[in-house]
Amino acid sequence: MAEIETKSLPENAYQPLQPGESYQPIVPATSKQAELTLRSIFWGILFCVLFSVASAYSGLKVGQGMEAAIPISILAIGLARMYKRRTSLLENVIITGIGSASGSVAAGAIFTIPALYILHLDPHPVQTIFICLAGGCLGVLFLIPLRRYFVREMHGQFPFPEATAITEVFVTGERGGSPAKLLLQATAIAGVYDFFVTTFHVWREYLDFQFVPVMRSLADRSRMVFNFDAVSFILGLGYVMGLRTALVFCAGGIFSNFVLVPLIWFIGSHMNIGVYPAVLPISKMTALEIYRNYVRFIGVGAIATAGIIGIFKSLRVVAGSFGIALHAFRHGEAANTERTDRDIPVIALLLGVVLGAIAVAIFFGRLQVSWTVLAIGLVLTLLFSFFFTSVAANAIAVTANNPASGMTMLTVIISSVVLLSFGLSGTTGMFFVMAIAGMVCTALCVSGQFITDLKAGYWLGSTPSAQEKVKFLGVIAAAVAAGLTIIMLAHTFQFGEAAPGDPRPVLASPQASIMKALVVGFMSHQPVAYLLFGIGAMITVVLEMLGKSSLVFALGIYLPLGLTSPMLVGGCMSHFLNKRSEKLGGEQGSRIRERGVIIASGLVAGGALGGVLGASLRLFPWYREDLITTPFFLNDPVSQSVSVLLFLSLCFYVWFYSVKKEKV
Repeated sequence: MAEIETKSLPENAYQPLQPGESYQPIVPATSKQAELTLRSIFWGILFCVLFSVASAYSGLKVGQGMEAAIPISILAIGLARMYKRRTSLLENVIITGIGSASGSVAAGAIFTIPALYILHLDPHPVQTIFICLAGGCLGVLFLIPLRRYFVREMHGQFPFPEATAITEVFVTGERGGSPAKLLLQATAIAGVYDFFVTTFHVWREYLDFQFVPVMRSLADRSRMVFNFDAVSFILGLGYVMGLRTALVFCAGGIFSNFVLVPLIWFIGSHMNIGVYPAVLPISKMTALEIYRNYVRFIGVGAIATAGIIGIFKSLRVVAGSFGIALHAFRHGEAANTERTDRDIPVIALLLGVVLGAIAVAIFFGRLQVSWTVLAIGLVLTLLFSFFFTSVAANAIAVTANNPASGMTMLTVIISSVVLLSFGLSGTTGMFFVMAIAGMVCTALCVSGQFITDLKAGYWLGSTPSAQEKVKFLGVIAAAVAAGLTIIMLAHTFQFGEAAPGDPRPVLASPQASIMKALVVGFMSHQPVAYLLFGIGAMITVVLEMLGKSSLVFALGIYLPLGLTSPMLVGGCMSHFLNKRSEKLGGEQGSRIRERGVIIASGLVAGGALGGVLGASLRLFPWYREDLITTPFFLNDPVSQSVSVLLFLSLCFYVWFYSVKKEKV
């Protein structure tokens, strides 16, 4: 088998295609390269199991899972040199694709399943694993028809920040030389930076500038608070995302924090009674509490509506994908038989959905509910899984942020309301609703990660059907590993809060605790905040009428401003560096663009590695954040000022090494 010479990505890799233009990946469709091998499958499954266990434990302990795809892609490059026949580029894609299922399946599991243990409903081990497995498989099955729309048809329209970082890691690692050194340098700097700022008391990660009198006055009088998460990972994401998307994203955060929160405070600042869904009076709330109790639900409504609109926008391409598959089924060959555009057969896809639906129905049937409730539960599971698959893919493609918590909350709320109307309540109702939410949450987490794998594979020249097949292996391995980890931890720890008389230590399980509170509230016949969801929906409708990107803005409303503001800094740097490259033109201009993307990808990769290492340390009983403490950490003016200077130093590093001339 001839080796494929690895080169730079084509110039149109990140740009919309002109009429008649096509994208040619690094490994052309006509070329053959080792892909589905015993080596790639073995290492992929091994990494998947290891990261599933670590991510499940980390997420339950500190509410922070482990980003798996980027670390595994770097590990895959390192493994490539261990063998006499160097592992191929496409084998590395398979390793990363299988391994990356770990973080997504574990995320779906820790959001919901621990809530069953908090409620003392103690699911059987088979039930725990099945919820993860069914949700993960549904996420893969429902994403496959959307692949052509997000990956091919919308080429250059979505930034795909995480997929860009993974692709650049693969390409630059294969090329070696100066670009590889630059990538490793940026990765090391970001890894060290994010590790210390997120793990120990060295300088502030979250900036609010409350030591400035005018900022303190705005917070006290109007509940206007500016937040900034000063880490390299988000700076790199913003750079890859670009200025236009980062502006819209940050605009949602500004609207949330400087319009909605102050407006709610202005209206309720004189009230001494709680206004549903909150219990605490608005007059006694901080800006963060107003956001969590009211604005977040507006964001959920906006995201859900944007997702519905997105599904309608993609229907044409989805129908076309099924048309191609049906043509192959009827005539024995596809209308387009290119290796790089070949999905698993439509008959296998449909059979998978049918078998999945039957398995879910059997699972619900064993909960001793009526046939009507069983049918409604099955419909809700399939409907939400397909619907949120599109939402997750769209969100990841644009911002690399999956709104899993918001969509899971929406699933819990709607499922509770619907099932209550059919007489299902009590402990059986809580278990039933959380099972639906667990499957849906895992489906949307897996589909969001899977679209990243498929886009990276598209840029590099992987076979989609091969990626799709092995993803099921990753889901199976991750479901078993994450499920067994949760079961083991449930016997050793308490989830949520400490129960009187129970000596076991506590794992905070923050996301599951929120879901538990929701399902208990709704199964206790509390009212639903339809107005807040409706306001969010109308915001999305208005944006669509204006022709704007509603999902990105909706995500900005839902996510904390601290995440969106540093993305804007990265987007601005990308804009000005690209302007400089256009002004210079030629080879020098292309080099600036390339080096900028390589450095930004290194920041994302290094930030992810630093976060994984920091999260790993939190698993040990001897770990404390104050193990390393600087003398000025508790002094807010000094600590936040140091953080600003260090973040600006990161920005200077990105700029300087992007425009730096290479020595001849």
